[in-house]
Amino acid sequence: MKELLKGGLPTEANRTLNFNVGDTVKVHYKIQESGKERVQVYEGVVISISNGGNGKSFTVRRISYDVGVERVFPLYSPRIAKIELVRKGKVRRSKLFFLRERSGKSARIRELKGGKVLVAEDRKRQTAEEAKASAPAETAAAE
Repeated sequence: MKELLKGGLPTEANRTLNFNVGDTVKVHYKIQESGKERVQVYEGVVISISNGGNGKSFTVRRISYDVGVERVFPLYSPRIAKIELVRKGKVRRSKLFFLRERSGKSARIRELKGGKVLVAEDRKRQTAEEAKASAPAETAAAE
């Protein structure tokens, strides 16, 4: 049984954790409304990552209309279309729950030195993966 759990889910076996706690991410999440499916973007700071093998999840916090909103996303969920890295944060904690009590400037997280380069590399990697994934579909459609 443990071997099956370590193998990962077959649908999203190639999804990697390209972010850490303190990073700002955009989570493209598929939502189904009245029979139609659309992608909703949720942008915020990752305040925790819970590692549980296939049950790995992460919590994203954002401020919406002066109210803090947190949302927990399962990493291997088929509802997540993509996770886009916006900026790398410099933190010294594994859980940033202290941000719940803070507001304004004290709730900011400093950007990691060289973080913009890491974000650019991650975007290049994601576009290459998307191009690779769409290339077999285009060749199949041509035949």
